[in-house]
Amino acid sequence: MSATKSLSGYAPVFHPTGRCHAPAGSQSRRTEREMKHRIYSISFASIYPHYVAKAEKKGRTQAEVDEIISWLTGYTRQGLDAEFEKKTSFEDFFGHAPQLNPSRKLIRGTVCGVRVEDIEDPLMREIRYLDKMIDELAKGKAMEKIFRR
Repeated sequence: MSATKSLSGYAPVFHPTGRCHAPAGSQSRRTEREMKHRIYSISFASIYPHYVAKAEKKGRTQAEVDEIISWLTGYTRQGLDAEFEKKTSFEDFFGHAPQLNPSRKLIRGTVCGVRVEDIEDPLMREIRYLDKMIDELAKGKAMEKIFRR
């Protein structure tokens, strides 16, 4: 997902202070907390095609996206399909992940201008780890480097 498109229909601007604001001229201003709750309740299945499209647009594959998700969360392809069928929210997707990879904490860098290692909310940090890994895939990084090996 790009920084210019958001799940709520406007492009949020993330500030180093951790606050999220609607761009100038928008009708409403939402706090970071309101944005998080919206993101948490969205089904993972509805966002997954965007991850795949982003990767494929840059010549990468759905299998590589699945490998990243599996590395990060421990889900198998069958496990992912079951979660898609249940329309599992992001909150439950990460909350019930078979085995979060301990090496995920080595992921560093920024997503939407926010350093992932500085995100205090544990669930938001997990979501941003995935976003960061998909960004790296789309930028052509080797899988070994994405997995911090």
